Amino acid sequence: MITMKELGIEQIEEIKSLFVEIFTNEPWKDDWSDPVQLHRYLMDLIGNRNSLTLGLYEENVLIGLSMGSIMHWHIGTEYYIHEFCIKGEKQGRGIGSNFLKRVEDYTREKQITHIFLQTERTVPAYEFYQKNEFVELRDHVSLVKMFS
Repeated sequence: MITMKELGIEQIEEIKSLFVEIFTNEPWKDDWSDPVQLHRYLMDLIGNRNSLTLGLYEENVLIGLSMGSIMHWHIGTEYYIHEFCIKGEKQGRGIGSNFLKRVEDYTREKQITHIFLQTERTVPAYEFYQKNEFVELRDHVSLVKMFS
């Protein structure tokens, strides 16, 4: 049985475990070996008053995460997804699309008008989001300034 529930800081160890398992492997290969930095990052995502983290469970095992924040804009309230992931061995079975649909239904019930997220064109997530009817904002540009 697959279920979804809202998560909080009480589940941080469970979230850490899945997050590291997913994002230290292909295609991301992120280095999350610093436990302090990992804890800080996840607390940034789940430890604020406007945080919204949803977990997908299969037989009481966490297999998916949607981690973001609720933002109030002039066009309505959005759910800004910072991280969305499904356990590697569960990918390619429609579970991610089903989870995303559940997230959409859940946020609609909370009068959230849209979901916003960013991803890279070079990772499979880009096509996944397009397949799930997300559209690319042609005028939107992401910028960064790195400090040496």
